[in-house]
Amino acid sequence: MARKKIPIKKIDNINARQVTFSKRRKGLFKKAQELSTLCDAQIALIVFSATSKLFEYATSSMQQILERRNRHSGVQGSDISSTGQQQLGSESFDMLRKVVEDKTHELSQLNGQDLQGLTIQELQKLEELLQRRWTTISKIKEEKMTQEINSLKTKVNAHTGGRTYRREPETEAEFL
Repeated sequence: MARKKIPIKKIDNINARQVTFSKRRKGLFKKAQELSTLCDAQIALIVFSATSKLFEYATSSMQQILERRNRHSGVQGSDISSTGQQQLGSESFDMLRKVVEDKTHELSQLNGQDLQGLTIQELQKLEELLQRRWTTISKIKEEKMTQEINSLKTKVNAHTGGRTYRREPETEAEFL
């Protein structure tokens, strides 16, 4: 059965995109390993997912291969940071800078800062997100408190041998 050729464009379905990314990443790494084995080549691959998760493959030490690359291109150790834009290419560098700016801005909004420029809909989405996170935090806190109470009850029962004690009434009203 022949494989169906798919058009090379962004996959709209997020789950399908993630599955495709995972499978193709594994295939890319496998091809790199095969090329290294067949041709005795040193290979270093660096892949960032859409969620900025880092995946890397190197036939030997990633650091050694990068140092070799830097020596080959004439870049010395201290020059790496000053020529970061040249190494990444201006488009990649700009894209990464934009992602960092967006995430920093998003984080400041989650902390209640920089809210003046938001529309009512954006504020409502932010409020819903914070409410969901608050609910999650509250549930986790409640679970931990319940666990702690149960743990303390178990310790008390172990210490008292399962006996329960009643507090003596201190006033006449409590006695009645």
